[in-house]
Amino acid sequence: MTTTTVGHATSHVRTLTQVTDYAEAERLVDRLSDAGFPVERVRIVGIDVYSVEQVTGRLTNVRAALTGAVAGALLGVAAGLLFALFTTGVGWLALVAGGALVGATWGGALGFVTHWSTAGRRDFSSVRNLKAMRYAVQVESTHADDAVHILGLP
Repeated sequence: MTTTTVGHATSHVRTLTQVTDYAEAERLVDRLSDAGFPVERVRIVGIDVYSVEQVTGRLTNVRAALTGAVAGALLGVAAGLLFALFTTGVGWLALVAGGALVGATWGGALGFVTHWSTAGRRDFSSVRNLKAMRYAVQVESTHADDAVHILGLP
């Protein structure tokens, strides 16, 4: 049994089982939910957590500018649509197009300058994720026996 303090409240938790796949831990919690178990008393804890960074490609000044331009254009379209709510007639289209153009221009410039200022220290793009070697499905001790029964655990 583990004692955990969150804020001022202290609760005792019991590990029901450990699995090596997060999807399996989700399935166990889903089974508890389907049985009407108070799943707000359950938690999934990653054990032996590590970071994985997948490199997705080379990052050049041009690519940084293009990525910034796309993000800026999307933000500009959103701003244009917001302003268009207060416009009558076909003027809304000019607001959306203008927003996209201004957003793309500023986003591209910002993307270019931001990457250029790193002086080549990070010339690649990547996606970071946290992974765990295994996952513990835990439940507050007062509800542990019910959870064990529902899941058919020893």
